[in-house]
Amino acid sequence: MQYAKILGTGSYLPANRVSNDDLAKKIDTSDEWITTRTGIKFRHLADDNEKTSDLAVAAARNALASANLPAEELDLIIVATSTPDMIFPSTATIVQQKLGIGSSGCPAFDVQAVCAGFMYAITTANAYIRSGMAKNVLVIGAETFSRILDWNDRTTCVLFGDGAGAVVLGASDEPGIIHSKLQADGDYLDLLKTPGQVVNGQVWGTPFLTMDGPGVFKFAVKMLSKVADEVITEAGYTAGQIDWLVPHQANKRIIESTAKHLGLSMEKVVLTVQEHGNTSAASIPLALDSGIRSGQISRGQHLLLEGIGGGFAWGAVLLKY
Repeated sequence: MQYAKILGTGSYLPANRVSNDDLAKKIDTSDEWITTRTGIKFRHLADDNEKTSDLAVAAARNALASANLPAEELDLIIVATSTPDMIFPSTATIVQQKLGIGSSGCPAFDVQAVCAGFMYAITTANAYIRSGMAKNVLVIGAETFSRILDWNDRTTCVLFGDGAGAVVLGASDEPGIIHSKLQADGDYLDLLKTPGQVVNGQVWGTPFLTMDGPGVFKFAVKMLSKVADEVITEAGYTAGQIDWLVPHQANKRIIESTAKHLGLSMEKVVLTVQEHGNTSAASIPLALDSGIRSGQISRGQHLLLEGIGGGFAWGAVLLKY
């Protein structure tokens, strides 16, 4: 049986780094207010000429270099994003073209599950490899959330940032992804959404992200703990066997709650939310790449990845790095 094993990781953050104090000069907020409630200190914002695909390509090139794999050897490209370059074609095909492999013949498509997007994408990639349909898969989470934020709404604009993270998965006889679980419940769609749409050249509804903060917090805490338990138990593992929790980087208090539920100390959690805020589908691969490149995560260790986003959609992946 072939496993999907991580061959390399990469990430990219736009150069424009904005602090809480920077935001406080423009809106009614403060570093203390943001940090206490979220743990966020900075976020990175894409320049006007930077597209989601540009961020994705930068992260992809770093991941391919880490994996020592030429782009021409990719069998599939999956991009998780809620902020694509355009309605169509998919951002994944644009990434393929920018990597110079548009004629390679490999399939490329987007996955949209907001902050759970990377969980959905990496689980899909795993299925391709386990079934023998692909050998090398590039999975990217990339977002330019700054473009769907109301910068006069201090309850939402301070939370999000732009960025991209990427993983190259390869078929291996050695254990890689051990078990994964995805879930969704559309009954909660009003908690977090960007409902605007263009109809006959006119915008219907608000084009900005709207969120019920307390509702999202409560639901996320409950479901992230639940799906983490399910993945670990169904795989025949225990929480004590997890070396690192690599969670969606949305809110430090949510992350702390999940770690506490699993009985893990924060020393076993890869925490990057303070550096880039909530980057939606990009946050987990950004944290993963940070953990690997910093030396926190070592080969042979067991990682639990988990995330939740609008939909609501959520999921978790247990893997051996």
